[in-house]
Amino acid sequence: PVNNTDKECDISISGGRIECLGEISGGKFDAVIEAKGRIVVPGLVDMHTHLREPGREDKETVASGTRAAVRGGFTTVACMPNTEPAIDSVKTVELVKEIAKRDAICGVAVVGAITRSREGEVLVDMAALKKAGVVALSDDGSSVDDNALMEQALKCAKANKLLLIGHCEVKELSAGGMINKGFISTKMGLRGIPASSEYEAVKRDIELTEKFGASIHIAHVSCAESVKIIREAKLRGVKVTAETTPHYFAL
Repeated sequence: PVNNTDKECDISISGGRIECLGEISGGKFDAVIEAKGRIVVPGLVDMHTHLREPGREDKETVASGTRAAVRGGFTTVACMPNTEPAIDSVKTVELVKEIAKRDAICGVAVVGAITRSREGEVLVDMAALKKAGVVALSDDGSSVDDNALMEQALKCAKANKLLLIGHCEVKELSAGGMINKGFISTKMGLRGIPASSEYEAVKRDIELTEKFGASIHIAHVSCAESVKIIREAKLRGVKVTAETTPHYFAL
């Protein structure tokens, strides 16, 4: 993308670097990879993966997760801290890095928790986690509900040059729902989740980020109102990025 290149061609690689793009004939090569019908791109990065190790190996492992990543063209993944125990201490960060060194077949960047045990009550030692090698902080799967605590988290993250990844959910509004609130939830008899449970939290997190000049990444955005709030914040110069998931826009 940086060279605005999008075409069908041969690729010659030497010493780990792309040497030539175009029609290549003749010459001596150590190996030829037949990639007809495939897409060749720079290594992709997934900044929101659940490798679940340690503690929930029944769901995923570093070995299985990184193998799935590589099959999809991802050469680096960032693992979320929703493990057991949560990645909220230097000891756990080091454990995950040891497992990755042993089992991973692609790069694994470690995301630490914002609060101890992801319970939204006590901040982690961000400076210590940064020194241990975490690339960002998130209570993914849980929101930091307390406004004062989120303010403190943003200020501390900024001081330590760490990105916060926000799980935006007002629990009083989501109230144990399992599907977007609307016609389908009513038809299926399932408890619906109103869009406001997401976008009200997105609005708060962006307002606090803007107030302190920090940086935030909004995880798994699922409704149009959130997109609008994020887009307007970007236009104001707020340091906010966002992501969504395939099933949110495909279904």
